[in-house]
Amino acid sequence: MKKIIVFIFFLASVYADSAKPNIIVFLSDDQGWGDLSINGNKDISTPHIDSLAQDGALFENFYVQPVCSPTRAEFLTGRYAFRSGVQSTSEGGERFNLDEQTIADVFRQAAYATAAFGKWHSGMQYPYHPNGRGFDEFYGFCSGHWGNYYSPMLEHNGKIVKGEGFCVDDFTERAMAFMEANKEKPFFVYLPYNTPHTPMQVPSRFWDKFSSKKLSMKNSFNKKSGHGEDFVKAALAMCENIDWNVGRVLNKLDDLNIAENTIVLYFSDNGPNSLRWNGNMKGKKGSTDEGGVRSPLHMRWPRKIKPQQRIKEVTGAIDLLATLSSLAGVEFQGKKQLDGLDFSSLLIDKKREWDEDRMLLAYWKGKSSLRSQNYRLDTQGKLYDMRKDRQQKNDLSKQLPETQARLQSHLNGLLQEVSEQLPAKDQRPFLICHENFEWTQIPARDGHAHGGIKRSNRWPNCSFFTNWTSLDDRIIFDAYVQEPGTYELEIYYTCPKGSEGSEFKISFGKNSIKGKIIEAHDPPLFGMNQDRSKRAESYVKNFKRLNLGQIELNQGAQKIEMQALKIVAGEVMDFRLLMLRRVEQ
Repeated sequence: MKKIIVFIFFLASVYADSAKPNIIVFLSDDQGWGDLSINGNKDISTPHIDSLAQDGALFENFYVQPVCSPTRAEFLTGRYAFRSGVQSTSEGGERFNLDEQTIADVFRQAAYATAAFGKWHSGMQYPYHPNGRGFDEFYGFCSGHWGNYYSPMLEHNGKIVKGEGFCVDDFTERAMAFMEANKEKPFFVYLPYNTPHTPMQVPSRFWDKFSSKKLSMKNSFNKKSGHGEDFVKAALAMCENIDWNVGRVLNKLDDLNIAENTIVLYFSDNGPNSLRWNGNMKGKKGSTDEGGVRSPLHMRWPRKIKPQQRIKEVTGAIDLLATLSSLAGVEFQGKKQLDGLDFSSLLIDKKREWDEDRMLLAYWKGKSSLRSQNYRLDTQGKLYDMRKDRQQKNDLSKQLPETQARLQSHLNGLLQEVSEQLPAKDQRPFLICHENFEWTQIPARDGHAHGGIKRSNRWPNCSFFTNWTSLDDRIIFDAYVQEPGTYELEIYYTCPKGSEGSEFKISFGKNSIKGKIIEAHDPPLFGMNQDRSKRAESYVKNFKRLNLGQIELNQGAQKIEMQALKIVAGEVMDFRLLMLRRVEQ
């Protein structure tokens, strides 16, 4: 009998050791390396994010790209963003090419349940949509910026829905429900939060701590912050809200008794969105200097990763696909060579294996830098010792000419690849109407205004078109219909009282449908009362949905053109979104 019991325990231990780990990836938006208490910021308290490092590993030299969408592409594909066509943060330039395999593809093929909750920022229309890139479940928004964080218009697997409460709390709630529903099988959960990105909105329970607080941590590299103090306070409050939500997820893992075999990691997509305290590093969001691309990475896996490790080797977001698939024992059979490396040996092997000559490229809008284990070569060819000089004050290029030349040669080679592989202009049309997806969003963000029509703000992501006052005005989208057939068409609009009755036409190549504004809907702009610091981006409206009926669409490239046929009281509408739904035949 004792032998049977021992054998049963042996089998249980073997099964437990071989069971695939769950994976949870937190990605914050515009949070700097210095926006954590573990890194020395005395103005903020982030105990739950800090605990991931204390209970696992803290990476001291982990790097991302200077802005949002390239970092997301590199995390998702394990390859430099320029290789997959990412060249901007909006209007389609944020998309990575469809022949790239994603980390979600890899884990879904290994029978993982996959889900993403939050800001996608890698393409909106299917198959660029997260449901087309390996995620079974998606709840959030696909643009790079959202104008309202309180019960906003979101989407759930392509369908427009209304959020519930503060969006980061809402995304977390959805993620925890998914974890509970899939606790009996391995899951891969991606939580790309949209804070502390602007607008600077955060619940009062977090803001109240900072509203009258005197901040003690300053950026000594540059006294001019570029934003008022309320902006910095709001950013810190938003980071504490994130920390609270990370704590909720960790508690949920404990409640579900799955914490032991769950890998949890936390990083940010670029440097801070203001020159607040960031360890006195040079640069912020958008910069290829150290402060623009150094990110925290904390990683916990109680079953395999020993606590309180400090990883000094240079690693990056492009390494996470190779590393997580290796840690999980999931076979990766990509058709393209990864730029990322597997750093799992730094975490769990007694024999640590790593390329000490490893170099990482930072690139954005023609500016670049190269990070080796000890040095950074900046976009001007200046060389800095990152062990002693993260502020990049002392140029060593003349003292260390051989090192400078070696790094410059490597950087030149990568920049040559950028010039060869990244098109000068994004010529890809917007793919719409896929046979495997019911919904297609076509937002104002992706259109081009002609005539007197104006965009509500120069940043397109969460904008709308206004000042539509002439029959000669046009809104045009370059599109490619993937699946011909019958589609139901809706628009999202506002219209002042007295202007109802205006008529318009929407053409898809040779096919068109006419519409008429029957009901006035003129809500005010809002957001200013929720903002803790004045925004630069567009305020938002609650837009009304109008069903226009069904339209037949042909396959192929075609322009979508919106034009007025009749204008009442001098104005047609403010336009936010076209929505197509495939009608089953």
